[in-house]
Amino acid sequence: MKARRVVVTGIGALTPIGNNLQEYWTSLKAGVSGAAPITLFDTTNFKTKFACEVKNFEVTEFIDRKEARKLDKFSQYAIVVSDEALKDSGLDTGKIDTERAGVIWGSGIGGMKTFFQESADFGKGSGVPRFNPFFIPKLISDIPAGHISIKHNFKGPNFTTVSACASSTNALIDAFNYIKWNKADVFIAGGSEACVYEPGIGGFNAMKALSTRNEDPKTASRPFDKERDGFVMGEGGGALILEEYEHAKKRGAKMYAEVVGSGLTADAHHITAPHPEGEGACNVMKLAIDDANISANEIDYINVHGTSTPLGDIAETKAIKKLFGEHAYKLNISSTKSMTGHLLGAAGVIEAIACIMSIKDNIVPPTINHQTDDPEIDRKLNLTLNKAQKKEVNYAQTNTFGFGGHNASMVFKKIMK
Repeated sequence: MKARRVVVTGIGALTPIGNNLQEYWTSLKAGVSGAAPITLFDTTNFKTKFACEVKNFEVTEFIDRKEARKLDKFSQYAIVVSDEALKDSGLDTGKIDTERAGVIWGSGIGGMKTFFQESADFGKGSGVPRFNPFFIPKLISDIPAGHISIKHNFKGPNFTTVSACASSTNALIDAFNYIKWNKADVFIAGGSEACVYEPGIGGFNAMKALSTRNEDPKTASRPFDKERDGFVMGEGGGALILEEYEHAKKRGAKMYAEVVGSGLTADAHHITAPHPEGEGACNVMKLAIDDANISANEIDYINVHGTSTPLGDIAETKAIKKLFGEHAYKLNISSTKSMTGHLLGAAGVIEAIACIMSIKDNIVPPTINHQTDDPEIDRKLNLTLNKAQKKEVNYAQTNTFGFGGHNASMVFKKIMK
């Protein structure tokens, strides 16, 4: 069977630094930080008091109030970004074979707020179960894919991927491969997460994974900086319309970029810590580049996982140096988590969007908040520090790694006319 080409024809984004694609991309280029004191709950007794929340979002501007109440926030985000992506694509769902159109979503945790609230209410009660009948449908991680498919009558493959912080990249990879190997023609694929609540912040605090730079939240997410002290929690979502090239061409669709490679590996090392030499990270990047049928020297930009954790940033830069050799010093590297925070299961898709837009506009978004060099990270690497850089980007790669040792990587290519 001959592999088919896969292109991106629509994008939707709802992030801590922009509530649609254009706002998000403008903020990325400008180096805007989305971190601020938490407004969603009282942080008095919490070690971390800030996060990257979605701002100025009113769900009733997008979804009827009655319907919105039946959805956890991560599902609300999913519906909003998928609608934006579909509208952006110009796809007329009435003119396609909907049995070859699917939805693959990614979420690392699912309906955390719903589970927390219902459990807390039960704990305060008499022991008589009085659960909301929508408790389970609001909670389960697969439900956004279901809602999206019902809304748009997409009857093809429909499921959710769960691989912690790699979840939405896994979703994009699955959609890419289904189209590539002629199992479908179109996908709405992406991810969403909404965990800026007591269990999310408290749980990650207990692991000592979060930054506690409460005195200066905006600069807390500082990948590669010597003073980094953990990641900053983010929330939001993103969606791509992935489409078979001839299918898109036939309808005259605009094409942002082509998806050309993907890779998946496991560290098989530790449930939360990366392999110290970045072994799994190196392997997954190589797999994605090999799948794209290009050489490592053709990669122009890597959007790294770069969470601003002491171990992770070092391991990933080691992996890049090992795989790319001297070319590691010629390509651009940046971590957009310095601006958005870490969206957990939704991180992969919003970072894929950053890669796609860098290809489109030939601009590499920066790694902001860098103040002090870390002697364990090679200073000769171009980490795109503090300011966006203009660069011809023909191939961009995005890395996403999750608790459990999950590694996912994708390669995007400029559309060659």
